[in-house]
Amino acid sequence: EHEGYFENKGAIISKIPWECSWDHFVGQEACRFIHRYGKDGPFAMMVGFPGPHCPYDPAPDFPHGPRFDPADMPDSIPDAGATPKLRAANIAGNRRPWNGVDYTEFTEAQKKRIRAHYAGLVKQIDYEVGQIIQALEANGLLDNTVIIFSTDHADYLGDHNLIGKASFYETAMRIPLLVRVPWARGSQVCDDLVELRDITATMLRLAGVEVPRYMDSRPLPGLGLTDQPPRDRIFGMLTDGWMAFDGQWKLAKYATGEVVLFNLKDDPYEQRNLAGDPAYFDVYRRLDMELTLELMESFRVAMHDRLASHADMSQDPAFGREGWHWRFPAPIDAAVR
Repeated sequence: EHEGYFENKGAIISKIPWECSWDHFVGQEACRFIHRYGKDGPFAMMVGFPGPHCPYDPAPDFPHGPRFDPADMPDSIPDAGATPKLRAANIAGNRRPWNGVDYTEFTEAQKKRIRAHYAGLVKQIDYEVGQIIQALEANGLLDNTVIIFSTDHADYLGDHNLIGKASFYETAMRIPLLVRVPWARGSQVCDDLVELRDITATMLRLAGVEVPRYMDSRPLPGLGLTDQPPRDRIFGMLTDGWMAFDGQWKLAKYATGEVVLFNLKDDPYEQRNLAGDPAYFDVYRRLDMELTLELMESFRVAMHDRLASHADMSQDPAFGREGWHWRFPAPIDAAVR
């Protein structure tokens, strides 16, 4: 119903004024909670902004700064042709009624317009986060509050000739992660490997709670919360793809049958697929083995509550004797090595 929606691949100006936009509503509700209840005692608040997301529709009257010019946006990363089936699935998925946009033809001008609108949506959220911080400060809570800023996925914005998410290309899976802790002296950048689920363990430790053994989550490094070494591998699992990444080498396998191996150190834009190169077979085999073991372990643990036993019941000295009983389902700790 917005003029130019299809021609501009979903990059339009919203008909809804900023005052009535959903991100502004979420931000203002968060501030309202802080002003009304923030001094009542400790609280945990999750503030989820729906944007930036397609449609790429910044408000027409956002008053805090000018709009971004498409001409100022960076060029997209070219499509190196490593995953044509993935692109076909990306096109088909976006043709569905939830979006209705056909990205078969996707020009650089359209990509830059999308990027400018996306930047506008980010700017709107940036403002709302600033308002939340000001609300904490106004109530004397800022110096006693931990703030974690992150998101669940990124957006290709035309990179690799794709839009949206749902693969293991860097521009879809690499996300912002900022942590503000009141006791920090200055700022630092941590380049260790982390996963989004590590935020869970981080919040538990900040609250003085031990991380359960069965939870595959570690406190974020650099915050003084753990003596554990940082991750040396991260794994990704989607409904239609799996990934192993060691900080330099990334192996991704998709339900389309496509397999890619990238050296992120030498090829940060993922333009050279080395999966079929004999010179890198040992790297491929190592990552493939690590990914297979991770998947096997994940399935084993996921089945813990449907197994009669995680071991041999006959090894229990009381097995088969009067009064013997077996706990079912077995506790999750029994499934964890």
